[in-house]
Amino acid sequence: MDFIQNIKDKARANPKTIVLPETEDLRTLEAAHTVLKEKIAKIILIGDEKDIKQRATKKNLNLQEALFINPRSCDALDSYVELFVKLRGHKGLSESSARALLLENPLYFGVALVKSKVADGMVAGAINSTADVLRASLQILGTRPDSKLVSAFFLMVVPNCNYGENGIFIFADSGLVQNPNPQELASIAIDSAKSFESLVGKEAVVAMLSHSTKGSAKHPDVDKVIEATQIAKAQAPNIALDGEFQLDAAIVPSVGKSKAPNSAIAGRANVLVFPDLDAGNIGYKLVQRLANAEAYGPITQGIAGAVNDLSRGCSSDDIVGVVAITALQAHQN
Repeated sequence: MDFIQNIKDKARANPKTIVLPETEDLRTLEAAHTVLKEKIAKIILIGDEKDIKQRATKKNLNLQEALFINPRSCDALDSYVELFVKLRGHKGLSESSARALLLENPLYFGVALVKSKVADGMVAGAINSTADVLRASLQILGTRPDSKLVSAFFLMVVPNCNYGENGIFIFADSGLVQNPNPQELASIAIDSAKSFESLVGKEAVVAMLSHSTKGSAKHPDVDKVIEATQIAKAQAPNIALDGEFQLDAAIVPSVGKSKAPNSAIAGRANVLVFPDLDAGNIGYKLVQRLANAEAYGPITQGIAGAVNDLSRGCSSDDIVGVVAITALQAHQN
């Protein structure tokens, strides 16, 4: 079965409510139409119901089963303002500033719905930057108690590929943490292993990537990956994890056996942890474009709630896939 179809089926079995705040974007409305039609999740759309439905009708999109919430006429707005001030008042957020953000920025209103459990999760980023999506999420939801930082990964599905988990990989961090230190890199690896197992349902096999394999090169960048590997192994000895590996040694069995014969991980990794955001972002885009891979994300991990970002180059189908993933995350949370 197609991987993302499997995710949709799991989400469909226990429908969650996902808020889509970027209703001025046609791709968001197209995705909402598909999600509702396929019964993947329940949908909340933020904005003026009449305006949204008029634009949808012109494109033959059916949004009748969506719940529409306009912040300006929402009876619960005062309670959301009170909640926001309670969370951020110690940082100097006034009641008037909180009200303005909730009224004028759908991202903040959407996250407030998640915090208040009106919605189970949120998907945004088609027209907003990752920084904007995460700022709203962290100010209202904060980080998960069991996570040291918020990071992001892409769930990659590579066609006709025998590597990884039959072509399924997690690439991390490919969307958020610019230049992680060894402790942060270890945290990214541990969280990514958990994400892989919760979404794919298979054992995570984690490779810490570098331009060096087991000491073949000497450089401070290599030292960082070696230290991160040691930290991750100490903090999560139950995870199948090793490094440092060049990419081919990480995923190609014959190369792994040749370059790292004493590693049980070499040649069979399905979670690839990149040394910095440059490598991770370039890597996922190369695979997406040259291998015609499906790339879902950036999926966030470490936030105390199911909130996920989108690439601004996403299609409506990409949004549908991330909604399904977010719904599944919400169920597992």
